[in-house]
Amino acid sequence: MRLIKVVHKAPIRVARISRKRQRLRIKRTLIALKGALAQEKQETEEMLDIYKRYTLGNASKSELRVANKQFVDVLKGLGLGVFAILPFAPITIPLIIALGNKFGVEVLPSSFAIKKEEKRNKSE
Repeated sequence: MRLIKVVHKAPIRVARISRKRQRLRIKRTLIALKGALAQEKQETEEMLDIYKRYTLGNASKSELRVANKQFVDVLKGLGLGVFAILPFAPITIPLIIALGNKFGVEVLPSSFAIKKEEKRNKSE
């Protein structure tokens, strides 16, 4: 009788552990996403401030370059946002990112790409 309990407890324990791992992995991913979105928000606010100062004639050329770079990032995010509302988005978005990486086209905004570079540096 004891042997049967041990045999049946182990798979349940393994299932609980794997479920906890999945939850932790999802939490880490969502925290990283939250950080990237917060950074993107801050950069967009700076971009709008620079454009406002440019209309008043108070922005330098280097600041304008930074603002234009952020504007390109905003357009990249909007481009992916279109695919997010389409059916099969969990399949199409990773496929688009993979194809972009294959052909050397940066599809993700810079705040998301930095996270990927940090992962590469950590693994090396």
